[in-house]
Amino acid sequence: MTKDNEELTMHDTAIHDSKGQYFWVWAALLVLTAIEVALGYKQVFSPVRMLEVLLILSIIKSALIIGYFMHLKFETALMRWLLVLSVVACFTIMYFFFFPDADRIINLGVH
Repeated sequence: MTKDNEELTMHDTAIHDSKGQYFWVWAALLVLTAIEVALGYKQVFSPVRMLEVLLILSIIKSALIIGYFMHLKFETALMRWLLVLSVVACFTIMYFFFFPDADRIINLGVH
């Protein structure tokens, strides 16, 4: 085995996770989804607070999916930061455009 092949083999084995780790991530996704469903049925928060909580839980779930199932955690730091910044920009736009509309609907008394 040449040195190049040896480095490639070591790199390949270093980036692959065990199946157990994927099952833990899957279980975490399942628990977070159950929490979202339970919050939706119980409606313990105001609608705006509920939307904020559900968005935070969705961000956590998407980070787990992107990091583990799409293997982004093995990418360079620049690639990860670009993704984080784009997600933050999207949610910021959503926050300033859609949340005021939801507040308007609540103030009108539409349920």
